[in-house]
Amino acid sequence: MKKRPESGACPFAAPGNLVESNPDNNSSNGASAKEKDLLSSSGELENVQLKPSRETTRKDLCGYLNKLGIKGPIKTWKSRWFFYDENKCHLLYYRTAQDINPLGSIDLSSASFDGRVENGEGVFEIRTPSRVFTLKAISKQAMMYWLQQLQMRRWEFCNAQSRFPVGSSQLVNETLAGRTNVVDSEDFLPPVKTPTEAVGLKAASLPAPQTSTALQNISFKHPWTEIQNTVYNICGSRQLWGNNGNVFNFSEFQEHPENPDEEQEAEVEAGCAVKDGLLEDGRVESRLNWIRKARWMNSGFPGLPEELSRERNPMDKVSVLQQQILTLTEEVKSQKELVKLLHKALEAAQQEKRVSSMYLTAAEDKDRLELVRHKVRQIADLTSRLEALEQEKKELEQTLTLRDSHIQELKEHVQLLMEKNHAKQQVVMALTEQMARELSDPLQEANTVTAETLYKQQEEIEHLKDDIDAYKTQNQFLNSEIHQVTRLWTSVAENEKALLMKCACLQARNCQMESKYLTVLRKLQEAVPGLPSSHAELVRNLIQEALQWDVKEEAEGFNLNPVSEYDEYGFMTVPDYEVEDWKLLAKIQALEIKSNNLRSQEVVEKPLRDRWNSVGELSPSAELKSLIRSGIPVEHRQRVWKWIVSRHCSHPPDHYQRLLRQSKSTEHPACRQIELDLPRTLTNNKHFSSPTSQLIPKLRRVLLAFSWHNPAIGYCQGLNRLAAVALLVLEDEESAFWCLVHIVENLMPADYYSDTLITSQVDQRVFKDFLSEKLPRLMAHFEQYRIDVSLITFNWFLVAFVDSLVSDILLRVWDAFLYEGTKVIFRYALAIFKYNEEEILRIHDSVEIYQYLHFFTRMIMDGRKLMNIAFNDLNPFPMKLLRNRRSMHREELEAELCELEQIKAAYVKERAEQGPQDLKEVVSEEEEEI
Repeated sequence: MKKRPESGACPFAAPGNLVESNPDNNSSNGASAKEKDLLSSSGELENVQLKPSRETTRKDLCGYLNKLGIKGPIKTWKSRWFFYDENKCHLLYYRTAQDINPLGSIDLSSASFDGRVENGEGVFEIRTPSRVFTLKAISKQAMMYWLQQLQMRRWEFCNAQSRFPVGSSQLVNETLAGRTNVVDSEDFLPPVKTPTEAVGLKAASLPAPQTSTALQNISFKHPWTEIQNTVYNICGSRQLWGNNGNVFNFSEFQEHPENPDEEQEAEVEAGCAVKDGLLEDGRVESRLNWIRKARWMNSGFPGLPEELSRERNPMDKVSVLQQQILTLTEEVKSQKELVKLLHKALEAAQQEKRVSSMYLTAAEDKDRLELVRHKVRQIADLTSRLEALEQEKKELEQTLTLRDSHIQELKEHVQLLMEKNHAKQQVVMALTEQMARELSDPLQEANTVTAETLYKQQEEIEHLKDDIDAYKTQNQFLNSEIHQVTRLWTSVAENEKALLMKCACLQARNCQMESKYLTVLRKLQEAVPGLPSSHAELVRNLIQEALQWDVKEEAEGFNLNPVSEYDEYGFMTVPDYEVEDWKLLAKIQALEIKSNNLRSQEVVEKPLRDRWNSVGELSPSAELKSLIRSGIPVEHRQRVWKWIVSRHCSHPPDHYQRLLRQSKSTEHPACRQIELDLPRTLTNNKHFSSPTSQLIPKLRRVLLAFSWHNPAIGYCQGLNRLAAVALLVLEDEESAFWCLVHIVENLMPADYYSDTLITSQVDQRVFKDFLSEKLPRLMAHFEQYRIDVSLITFNWFLVAFVDSLVSDILLRVWDAFLYEGTKVIFRYALAIFKYNEEEILRIHDSVEIYQYLHFFTRMIMDGRKLMNIAFNDLNPFPMKLLRNRRSMHREELEAELCELEQIKAAYVKERAEQGPQDLKEVVSEEEEEI
């Protein structure tokens, strides 16, 4: 008998065509010249891909395994034919080796393998991200072979897929190459010998393992695939029966080799020829027909050996036919079960159809109404029956409970009796042993007991040794898996981090270059009146082109930190200036924001976020104060603000709801002013920009509730913006109300929002003192050009920089302001002037200075720099000094106000006395001219 040549380059036409590749064997008799060239070229490609240290022979991984399936609440083992697809790294499974459509597949590219000892011999698991597959091999050796082969082929596929493109950096390629060499050089698990009786060609030719029932091995989860496979097998059997009415038409088989190995070889070669476009005549087609029939015969007679299927003895034919009849009978039984289920569903549908037809065919509405009433009576009857059954069920449950308690008592009683009986038996056994020892030879009895004990200990030791070996093997396998995954993950993480850092630096540098370019254009824009007409036109064209750039456009591939139109709280990231000359300034601001975010993302923001994530329960401390000054991340800001407010404000139950009810029943005098200020609140925020925004009603209720809560203040312009910021962060309107109470009544001094705003005026005088001390050059510059900074800073103090700073810096100021108080406002106000001191000193015109001071806070983009100036460069800044300055200036201001009141009263009194006489003596200018 000739040994057929094997080829690993040819793909399978169907899962049942299982061959093993051996490119060294060149004794092929059935392949054409083109097929030989194709096979040789495929072998060369395979040798190039594989490493020289490994064997060049490759075996297709396939065979029967038991798969744990679930039928309702019952778990059963089902026999399945498994086949590994090298192109997709999938493990396909079929019901038999002769099926054409798989029942499913397992993706091994991201799976892990586990062979647990406690599950039983030969049982292992394949864990994918979506499901765990439990499989069982026929032996421990077969299990280890499957695990080792799946692991090896999965890693070969992943290594082939994870190579970097040609344009990658040299450092990344060298790192990957070094990692691959290290992984390949480590051999944790010695290769397992191939169990030829369990996998490969022999397993395909053997019959599929039979189950106890006909329906047990059928997959009800994939009915369509089962029907397709069944139809395919039936059609194949009918074609064989159609040859002269005899299923055994051996005239066709005489033209081909009798060796079953050669038959499979011919089928593989024919399949390769079809897929490569080598069908030049009808010879290959006739060979494929012969192969399909031969395969059908082998699958139809699984109980007989291959030599018997080729015998022409009539008795053998009869026996083969009988076995085929049994197989088809079982198949018919399973189909009948399916037909019964379909019949039941059809009867129910027909019954429903008849009732619906009666209703539709009724001639009059009275008949239809009678049908409906009949249905209603049936429903009422069924309802009453259901209630009776439920009542009966409850009674039965109570009876069952009583019986269970009675059974439990009986069990306890039986347990006591058994314990007594056991104790008596132990006493009897002890007395019996004692009598036996007294009657027998003491030395012989000791030897017998010692030998039995020794034998049991030896058996136990052997079992423990087997368990230790199994656990060692499992440990080696898992260690190799974990080691390779860890190396790969570490390398990829390091490369990704390096590339992200490099990309962030490049994007930040690009933003800086664009910002500088736009700054130059802005300078040229200011100098356009003095330029020649051609140059001025060129500058205008460049500015128009720059304004058309989309600063939010993402880079090709991905963008690390894109500048969206709105931030997390709804503030516009790019200001919308109405003046045409300032639109270029808005572009510069957007680029500066993006550049600062990219530079601080990995260096500052990520470590700060990690520190905040490690903070558990909040409690006042120097560390918490430092963290709050650095800025609270978005995901923690709401929680920290609520904690700060709750420390200083007691929340009476239902106090806010009572205030809302009072505002509904009685109109407050400040209600009209509140309605006027609502549309003017945070116009640069999308949550307040429209009258129909969802936060507008919440803001109205918060301001009305506060006006009733604090009648001394009621409502003051500026409170609307404080409450709006609290609503954006805290989201809950009651929490925003208590935050507003905390700011007005705890953080700000008394009379800060009164009618006279006396304390606000005091703070402006105190700020001028600090400005003269901390920034004397700047204050002298202001005095030289008669600049009153209180015209700019008064609104800063009144609303805590709302509508003055960009949202990111504003919320960081509020973080420290809510925790430390008004001292933070003084610090940041001084820091803002320090930040722009040099720019202000270069302006030598009072009008230009006022224009610059009106928008220069919007030009501050580096929040970290501003924070360092506020809390480091301006130190020391004691709170005691601030209180003393406030007291001193308050006394001075009250004295001035008192003097003004006296002057006003005297003037009014004088006017009242001289009023009538002056009216008679008053002469108009026209009369004087006359």
